[in-house]
Amino acid sequence: MNLDSYLKAGKVASDVREAARRKNHIGSSLLEICQNVESQIKERNAAPAFPVNVSLNEIAAHYTAEPNDPTLVKEGDVLKIDIGVHVDGYIADTAVTVCYEPKYDPLIRAAEAALGEAVRLARANTKAGDIGKTIESTITKYGFKPIQNLSGHSLQQYTVHAGKSIPNIWTRGSSFSLIANEAYAIEPFVTTREGQGVVYEGKVRNIFGISSRKPIKDKEADDMLEMIWNRYRTLPFALRWLMDKYDEKEGRRILEILVKKKNVHAYPILVEGQGKTVVQAEHTVIPSESGTTVITI
Repeated sequence: MNLDSYLKAGKVASDVREAARRKNHIGSSLLEICQNVESQIKERNAAPAFPVNVSLNEIAAHYTAEPNDPTLVKEGDVLKIDIGVHVDGYIADTAVTVCYEPKYDPLIRAAEAALGEAVRLARANTKAGDIGKTIESTITKYGFKPIQNLSGHSLQQYTVHAGKSIPNIWTRGSSFSLIANEAYAIEPFVTTREGQGVVYEGKVRNIFGISSRKPIKDKEADDMLEMIWNRYRTLPFALRWLMDKYDEKEGRRILEILVKKKNVHAYPILVEGQGKTVVQAEHTVIPSESGTTVITI
């Protein structure tokens, strides 16, 4: 574990998130927002750990801009901006919900309050289930619902989802305890009273990650696979990140071959079950025996 790299990544992620929070995004395209955030990360001598997620309204997560994405942020839209930054593969993961429609303010406050309570509780040896219980009770106190099948997660070098989950609800049975000097992303997702509180996979899949480096004896596909590995290792990527080497049509065609051959995994967008608005808040923490460092504060 390289604490110095984690702290650098966390500082960049925090600065970029706060710049995104302050900005008025109405009339901006999702592509402009992604490019702006990602270029800010690179200007600070870090790299995106995954394509910036810009998920609108009932889409909870996993939407990033397409290469020529025309989608504009409209008045009344609820936009989750989920940002990953890495320094030498050590990842800081953070998110903010921005909206200029006051009726959604209580929903956003509930997510931020749940995150604050969870972070205060997160120490070495704290059970993940107890964090989930705190998140759920805080959200329900505000009169809303947590998304029960989305969770926070452990982080490791070059691995965004490193195998351990921090639930957003109280779960029966055993749960692991947080380990000192291990990084965790805590991310409450909140929906309205009328929401189902569950997300389902949507049809759009525009975030990808390598799942196998085994050559498939197709030169174009094997060359793309090698390029992706050299650039991103096991970290997620987007088609628009390959546009310096491919035009969109050609890049999409070859990428689809890699997905079909199971060399590359395509992540579907996640949509609220009743089509209700979802908000998100997120920090990355590193617990120690004596306290917790919130690297994205």
